[in-house]
Amino acid sequence: MDLNEILTDAVNMNATDIHLKIGRHPVFRINRKLTDIDKYGKIREQDIVNFINTVIKSENKKAELIRKGEIDISYSIPGVSRYRVNVYRQRGTYAFAFRILKTKIPSFDELNLPKKLAEISLEKRGLVLVTGPTGTGKSTTLAAMIDYRNQSMEDVIITIEDPIEYVFHDKKCYIAQREIGLDSTTFATALRAALREDPDVIMVGEMRDIETVETALRAAETGHLVFSTLHTQDAKDTLNRIIDMFPLEAQNHIRIMLASTLKAVISQRLIPRKDKDGIVPAVEILINTGAVFDAIIDPDKFETITELMEKGKTEYGMQTFDMAILELYNKGWISYENALAYATNPSDLDLKIKGVSSGEYDAGMYGLDNPKY
Repeated sequence: MDLNEILTDAVNMNATDIHLKIGRHPVFRINRKLTDIDKYGKIREQDIVNFINTVIKSENKKAELIRKGEIDISYSIPGVSRYRVNVYRQRGTYAFAFRILKTKIPSFDELNLPKKLAEISLEKRGLVLVTGPTGTGKSTTLAAMIDYRNQSMEDVIITIEDPIEYVFHDKKCYIAQREIGLDSTTFATALRAALREDPDVIMVGEMRDIETVETALRAAETGHLVFSTLHTQDAKDTLNRIIDMFPLEAQNHIRIMLASTLKAVISQRLIPRKDKDGIVPAVEILINTGAVFDAIIDPDKFETITELMEKGKTEYGMQTFDMAILELYNKGWISYENALAYATNPSDLDLKIKGVSSGEYDAGMYGLDNPKY
C-alpha cells in the first residue's frame, strides 16, 4: 500500500484529515464527515511498518515513539502538500492521524476572519492568544496573523512549533522557525533561547506548561510581542486556564502579569455552512481595555468580562461568540439549529434571533464580504 498515493488522494478529495490503522480501510475526513476509502483494501501490519519507515526518517524519533507511545512530526510530498502527523500506539500496534496543511497561507479575507485581527497582528508588544478546541483552525488563524505582519512590518520573528505546520517565507520580516525535537528540546527551552536571538515577535505553538506560560509572560513583559495558542473553549476559559495552572499562592501575581501583558484573546468555533459546502468561523474577541484589566486582577469582577465584550464592539472591536454567531445566522450562512448548537447561551441567542431583523449587523466589520473559508 502506497502511503504517498493515499495522502495525495486525500488532497485531491479536499479532505482535512486521514486516519490509518490495522484492519480498516484508510479513512478521510471530508467536510467533517468520515469516509472509508475502500479502493486500497484494509491496512495490514506490514503496511503500518512501511508507513513508519516512510514518515519517520530519524532513528531518534523512532526511539521516542517506542519510549513515549506517540510523537508529533511533519511530513511533506513535494508538489502535493505538507502534513502534520501524529503517530500513536493503540492495541499493541501503531496508528496514524494526518492533518493536511495548506502550502499557501490563507489571508484573513479567505478565512472570513474579522478585520480586527489585522490590527491585533500589528501590536508592538504584549501577549496575543488564539484559542479553541482541537480542529477549530487555531494554527491557520495564527499563521495568517504572522503572515500579515510579515507583509506589513520589518521585524525579526522567531517561531517555536511542534511540529512546524506552515512554512513562512521572508517578505519584510526575517523569520526563523524552530521545531521541538529537531531544533530544540522543549517549548520553554526554545523560548528562553529566543530571548537571546534579537526577536521583535515570538510565536509559541502552544503553552503547555507553567514554565512556558511564565516565560511567555516575561517575554511579553520585557517588550516583545508573543503569539501563542491554548486548547480552551472561550476567552474567559482561557484566562481561567492560565491562572489555574499556577499554585494558589502565585495566582495573584500571575493575574497582575497577565493583566499587564495581555493584548487580546481570539477564540474560534467552526460551524457547518448552510448556503454551501464547508465551514465558517465564529470568532470571539477580547481586547484588554482598562475595564478588562480590572476584571482580570479582581476575581470579584471576573464574571463581568462577557458583558464587557458585549458592550465593547463599537469602540474596541470586541464580540462574544453569540454575537458572532448571530451575525452569521443573519447573513444566511448557518442554520438556526447550528446557531443554537454552537452558541454559548442558546436560550439567549434564540431570543435575539427572534427579536433581531436580518439587517441589524455589520458584515463589513466581521469580514464577511468574501466567503472563501
